[in-house]
Amino acid sequence: MIKNILALIGALVIAGAIIVYVQFGPMIKGATSLDAGAMPAYMNMFTKVIETGDPAEAMMKDYVVAEDIESDDVKESIEALAEEYNMRVTGYVKMFTKEDAKPDEVKEARIWSLCSLHIAKVFLNHSRFFGGFMPCRIMLVEYGNGERHLVTMDLELAIHGGAPLPKEMLELAKKVQIAMDEIPSRAANGDF
Repeated sequence: MIKNILALIGALVIAGAIIVYVQFGPMIKGATSLDAGAMPAYMNMFTKVIETGDPAEAMMKDYVVAEDIESDDVKESIEALAEEYNMRVTGYVKMFTKEDAKPDEVKEARIWSLCSLHIAKVFLNHSRFFGGFMPCRIMLVEYGNGERHLVTMDLELAIHGGAPLPKEMLELAKKVQIAMDEIPSRAANGDF
């Protein structure tokens, strides 16, 4: 009887392995051709989604604006820093202002669009779908309680989420990633 139970368990394990291979074999094989940073990037995003339940938050970076920095100073800072990082401000929109916003409501929202035209061209020539990430954006969100944040996309998945980028493109992408991490980080503290 024990022999039959062990034979049944063995058969179930083999059947399970075949099912897993048929279902996920191509996916596992495809994952081996991805950039070495792909799985950690996806896992970081997935962990954030599990923690917060918010996929948008999992794909963004958030910088708290210092209380003593005025929003117009943030604007000037972003524009000055963009030049320092060889990025062009391709757009600025003050989306709205709601003077009577409740403490947890958005009182004001502004968006800056930044781009390196040379780098954009290289990436569009590689894949037109990179256009969905262009231009890079920084949003200033102010709440009724005075709390302000600068929000920008985390570019980790755009850089490492698929097949490895050619060396030249990877170097260019890292320049944009540094700019889009440091510009809002520095502007949140009023750095010029």
